[in-house]
Formats: sequence, structure tokens, C-alpha cells
Amino acid sequence: HNLFSTQLNLTLERASMAVTFSDLHTEQGLKTLEEHLAGNSYISGDQLSLDDVKVYAAVLEKPGDGFPNASKWYDSIASHLAKCFPGKAVGVRVGGGVAPSEEAPQTEAPAARADDDGIDLFADETEDERKAAEEREAAKKDTKKPKESGKSSVLLEVKPWDDETDMKKLEEAVRSVQMPGLTWGASKLVPVGYGIKKLTIMMTIVDDLVSVDNLIEDHLTSEPNNEYIQSVDIVAFNKI
Repeated sequence: HNLFSTQLNLTLERASMAVTFSDLHTEQGLKTLEEHLAGNSYISGDQLSLDDVKVYAAVLEKPGDGFPNASKWYDSIASHLAKCFPGKAVGVRVGGGVAPSEEAPQTEAPAARADDDGIDLFADETEDERKAAEEREAAKKDTKKPKESGKSSVLLEVKPWDDETDMKKLEEAVRSVQMPGLTWGASKLVPVGYGIKKLTIMMTIVDDLVSVDNLIEDHLTSEPNNEYIQSVDIVAFNKI
């Protein structure tokens, strides 16, 4: 399994309380999540929110039987996310292992798909994606303001051109971007549909040295990396 090279802190505001989850790839981190979900169906409030998506992305695999609350929550989020993508999952390798078969089943789209050519797989925006877009815009504005010296943890979503894109070379292209203040972390491939997968990857940046906007526009989506990368979105942006 890929492990986060740096501690991932996701601070979720709920009413007047702040909940912090750390090292969700470890048993201790999952215990914290299990205790939080003992009296809650979701991370924040009584319905699915972007907070659930952030924490779901940080949990590298479904929690075991020793974490019944976290396991039930994980299946619920996976089921919600599955509805966003019509394609049937065929399995994805993470750190050399095949994704567990007990993950929520992917459902086929209605039969009215006679011609797949010309379909924009990323055209339909879900509520979570709209919230992520709003957070991304806020993050863009924030990167243009003078900042105090500090670090941020950023989760990126990298989309390929099509199902023929070599995802190994795509990740190599992403990690080939090196600059002072930038440290790449853990990554995983997530099925999108129609045989296409997207790469989610963590990075830690020194705010005064790295602009996420410039990183995406001038390095990740420009030549030669745009041979593999169609687009890059900011899923989460958190101060450390």
C-alpha cells in the first residue's frame, strides 16, 4: 500500500467544534474515525458532504471488521460515488494489490448508449464537484495574496486524455515536476468509467515558494506533460 509520506491533517468544522483526523492509513487513525462515526452517519452533519469525500480519499482501503462504523460509512460513501460514474469497475491496483472485491458495486448506465464517441466523461458536474470547484476558486484567490511563511497539504486530481493513456507514465510526468518547497506524497488510481482512471496525489508545499496555480498551468498541463495529462483539479487545500 502507498503510505502518506507526510502526516495528513484534515480539520473539519462542525458547529463550533473542530475534528482532526491524522494518519488514516494506520490503525490508530482508523480508531479515531471509528469513534467519531459511533454517533454520526457522516463526517459533518446528517448528510453527505465534501468532508466525507476528503476523508474517504485519505483512507487508502476499506476498514476491516474491527471498525464496523467506519466500514459501514466507507461503503455508503463508495455507493454514493459509484452513482456519479456509469461505467462498471474492473479493479484497480494500489501498491501491487488488487482493490478489494467487497467495495460497493458499480452500476451500469442505462442501455441508451449506442454511440460512446464524442461523450465528455467529465461534463456532468455533481454537487461534490461543484463544491470542490468553489473551494478551488477560493484556493486560487488565496494563492495570489501575500502569505505568512507556512506549509499546506494539497490533494490533486489528475485526469488523462482517454483509456489508452499510460497511467504509469502520467504519474511519472507528475512527479517529474520538482521545485524548491514542493514534496510529492502518496497517490492512487481511481476508476472513472469506460476503462478510464484518474490519479489522485497528495503534495506538501511551502506557501511562500510554490504557487499551485503556476504548478498546474506552467508545469503539469503544459508541454511535454500534456501528452498524458488532460486536466488537473484541486480537491483539497489545507494549511498544516
